[in-house]
This record gives sequence, C-alpha cells and structure tokens, in this order.
Amino acid sequence: MTSASTASTASQGLAGTTHEPDDTGHFGRWGGRYMPEALIAAVDEVAAEYEKARHDPAFLAELDRLQRDYAGRPSPVTDARRLSEHAGGARILLKREDLNHTGSHKINNVLGQALLTKRMGKTRVIAETGAGQHGVATATAAALMGLECMVYMGEVDTERQALNVARMRLLGAEVVPVTTGSRTLKDALNEAYRDWVASVGHTHYILGTAAGPHPFPMMVRDFHRVIGLEAREQVLAAYGRLPDAVVACVGGGSNAIGIFHPFLDDADVRLIGYEAAGDGVETGRHAASITGGTPGALHGAMSYLLQDEDGQTLETHSISAGLDYPGVGPEHAFLADSGRASYEPVTDAEAMEAFRLLCRTEGIIPAIESAHAIAGAVRLGKTLGPEATILVNLSGRGDKDVDTAARWFGVVDPESLPTEEPPPAEDADGAVASGEREL
Repeated sequence: MTSASTASTASQGLAGTTHEPDDTGHFGRWGGRYMPEALIAAVDEVAAEYEKARHDPAFLAELDRLQRDYAGRPSPVTDARRLSEHAGGARILLKREDLNHTGSHKINNVLGQALLTKRMGKTRVIAETGAGQHGVATATAAALMGLECMVYMGEVDTERQALNVARMRLLGAEVVPVTTGSRTLKDALNEAYRDWVASVGHTHYILGTAAGPHPFPMMVRDFHRVIGLEAREQVLAAYGRLPDAVVACVGGGSNAIGIFHPFLDDADVRLIGYEAAGDGVETGRHAASITGGTPGALHGAMSYLLQDEDGQTLETHSISAGLDYPGVGPEHAFLADSGRASYEPVTDAEAMEAFRLLCRTEGIIPAIESAHAIAGAVRLGKTLGPEATILVNLSGRGDKDVDTAARWFGVVDPESLPTEEPPPAEDADGAVASGEREL
C-alpha cells in the first residue's frame, strides 16, 4: 500500500514548536554560536530575516507552492512488504524522500533558504556538499531563482560522487574540489565558511544540515519538519495508529531531525538514528559522532565531535560520503542526552547488505546514506517482532552510488569503471576483502 495524501504543508513546519532553542541558540548545553567576529553580523541577519519570513503569509505561500508544484510534495509512504519479511515480520514503512525533485530530502531546506536569499537581496549562494545531493539541490534552486552558485566539495567526494558533480555543473553551478585536510565533507564546510567571510555582502551560505551556528540548526530543521508532519498524518490515516519506531540515518542529521520532530511528544514512539560505523567503531575508522564522540565545538556549534585528547578533529571514514562527517547537529546531541532518541552504529558492510536487500525486495535503489537506516530498521524489526510498525526515512535515491555499489558487489567489468580506486574495504576481522560479493 502506498499513501500520498496529506493536508500537512511545508509552511506548517515553520510555525514554531514547544521544542525551540533558547535565545542564544542552545538546546540545553548544545548549540550556540562559535563564530569568527566577521560572520556574526551575517548570522544575525539570517536569524532576523528568518524570524520575519516564518510569519510572512506571502513567504509561506510561496514556499508551499514550490514544495507542491516544483519539488513534488507530499512524498508518499510505501509499505515495504517484501523487505518486511526480512525484518522479523515487522511492518516497514518507507517515507519516500527519494522521490522528491533532485532525488533527496535536501530540496526541502534549499528551497526555503533560496527564498530567504532573495528576501535578503543577496545575489549569490554557496554550499558545501558530501554526497552531492545538497549541492545538486542548491544548484537547482539557484538556477530556478537566478542566483549565482558555488559549491564546495571534498576532492575525495568529487571522485566517488562524480555523477552529482556533473549534475551541478549542468545546472550552472561552479564546483570547487577541496584539496585540504581529509578532502571530505568537513573540509568542504571549512572552505565554504572562508568564502562567506570574504563575500558576505552579496552571498548567503545555504548550510546543508541541521548543524552550524544558530539559527541554522533550528531553521534547517523547520524546513525539513514537513517530512515528519506528512508521515505522521499518512501513517495515522492508513493504519489508524502511530508507528512503534521512527528511524533515519544520521550524519549532520537534517533528514533525521525532520522526521523525528513531529513525533517528539509521542512518548510511545521510539526515535532511533543510525550513524556511520564505517569499518566498526572499535577500529577508529568510522563517523559515529554520538556513539564514539565527546563534547566539542565544530563549525559554529557545541555538539558531539570525533576529536583526539587535544581537541583536534579526527579524520572519519564511511562508505557514504554524506555521513562522512566528524560532528552532528546540536539538537541530536540534546535528544541523545535526554534519552528521547537513541543512536546506534551501522557498519559499511551492514549498510551495503541493506542496500542490496532493498534493491532485490522492493525494486528501490537507495542512497547509501539511507541504506544505513534500512539496515537499522531490519535489525530493529527482528527485535520488535511481527506486531511492530517501523517508519523509515528513505532520505535519498541511489543513482549517485551506482559506481560505489558496482565496485562493492563486483557487478560490472572492472575495466569499464573509472580508474580512481577508493580505499579497499575490510572484513569484520580487519583483513582487506577481495574478489566479488554476491549481489
């Protein structure tokens, strides 16, 4: 059964909740602003304009129009019946953000921030991207609204997500490979901040996740709350009850906070985020910031961070470019500390097995980021049993990951693949795996 009807709209996500940060942007001890002085005025401007916009009927009406007529909302909820057979019989429902225009949840936030850019009179937008989905969404909105667009992307990620690099350039964006540090998402954010300092007069930074300095964690969350608002209404209409659990992958955490938030006051609904465990948290080669991190400040906010004893940010590893980040949004840190949400690790191998399973049981090729949530849902279903219902945020589709999956499973002639080789995968014992895997 697939459900698409809903009365919820994107503008309802901006209406305010009982779970707002304080006046300084803190969720408990998490969040706030840890910014260079040169950007304080810019962040103040964003906060002030967002506060006006969220109460402006014209802004809200235009946001709803774009989300409906351009992005394709509402996204449906799909009953994944064959997948459920592999999850102890628990019913698994998929919130299909992969069906949005541009192929992921990222368009929700980007359309809102692009409208805000126009409202502020700025002519240029910049963005960071890991998997490329946020970059594609930003380039899309910039083309739609006539904005100059520059996207920063770690050099490693430009290689493993080459399809999305091509998409961004076709849409008119300039893509800048970042060659410093680990050459992944963290470094792309660093470069985007440097650009913003130098160009703040005419540039808005469309931050892609629910992290960074206030008001970004709140604002990005609000633009994504439509996911959970729709899903809650859809599940109630179709099944007459709320799910037993709502689950999502977590890197920075935008898709997860978007679907979690409308369920926060439903005490009987478990909220579970699945972090990228890479080769295993115990190996140190992972990106599980809550599972394996400690409190620290990164990219403008206090949250859980992967860092050494001197406070230096550690390099991370995940097969998923979009989860390969050493921090997490501050509201997730707050939810973890309060116990309202829990966060569990999923390894590369587990995610890729879930990727294969969803392909073969439902005919859906997910983003590898989303496959982490599928892996967690299957694991959870075996624990909860056949009477349970689990709602999964399928945050993106997997076109961008076909090359990675083809290498992992050995489904094409290696000579037909690009010559850049990613680091070899390791098995559970730490040995380098070789040969083909069964798809």
